[in-house]
Amino acid sequence: MKALAVVFETKEVVSVRTVEVPEPTDRDVVIELEYSWISIGTESSFFRGERISGEVPYTDGGPWPFPHVPGYQKVGRVISAGAAVTHVKAGDRVFASVSKVDGMYFDFGGHINPSVTDGSQVWKLSEEGPEPLAYSGTVLTQVGYNCGMRPPVAAGDIAVVIGDGLVGQWAAQTLAHRGAQVYLLGHREERLKLAVAGGYATPINGHISDPAQVLESENKQLAIVIDTVGSLDTFRKLQPHMKHDSHLVSAGYLGEAGMIDIQKLREQEITLHTPSGWSADRMAATIAAIQEGWLTTEQLITHRFPAEDAAEAWELITAPKSPCLGVILDWRQV
Repeated sequence: MKALAVVFETKEVVSVRTVEVPEPTDRDVVIELEYSWISIGTESSFFRGERISGEVPYTDGGPWPFPHVPGYQKVGRVISAGAAVTHVKAGDRVFASVSKVDGMYFDFGGHINPSVTDGSQVWKLSEEGPEPLAYSGTVLTQVGYNCGMRPPVAAGDIAVVIGDGLVGQWAAQTLAHRGAQVYLLGHREERLKLAVAGGYATPINGHISDPAQVLESENKQLAIVIDTVGSLDTFRKLQPHMKHDSHLVSAGYLGEAGMIDIQKLREQEITLHTPSGWSADRMAATIAAIQEGWLTTEQLITHRFPAEDAAEAWELITAPKSPCLGVILDWRQV
């Protein structure tokens, strides 16, 4: 069976071409895509040849992870469902994560149409409420949701989310929904303004203000720090402002720089959370939150490209001072 896919041919080389995919089994769902959402952080890391898996960095002499089909999230309509699949049927609109592919370094990928996907990685979407586009980044949205759900939250708890990217925005939304007073620490004014417009966080621009000084001047003691960018140095600057029995959620990719002194955490009884990946329960909860309207996504989309122009999308994503945040590939006319 053949499909059209975005392919990272080698380091920093992308194409859109026909690939081979396995014939669907009784457990598979075949999906005609409408949209797929580029996960800029993770996919860029693979694009630059920095990883060989989700949490494993590339090292000299190791396997070179190319070619492969990047990505892990999209929405579309079911073309067919195998006999063992009971929760979706032909015609249903669905969200899907990774799909099957042959002849690549990885036997799975995201930006591929049609998508042959194991039924366990397919979730039915309501035809009411938000547009399907809103769900197209649900794996990544779930990462932010997971970060924001990990620590306990009492009403009025002070939280700092490090990183004004997508995961940071969704972590801040989740904490705010749970009753925390959230500060979003970043460097991009246009992104920080999104949190203000959404009413879920007070911005701190790290290029303008020292976050530790801001917290000290406002006499804030932190209950929660969520690091979405992999900056232990920033956490260490905030740590003196964390109260006893507080929480650190570390979700940013640290590569080989992820050393942390547990004894230093113990002095304040700081609990460390290390969320990664996705689970069926969290995916279902994230979809429900988008459906309910308190976890919002569409306002974070900054760019849309026809899927056939994926190379152009990556040229913009990797440009110096790229303006991209949420980037969508549109498969409807391909």
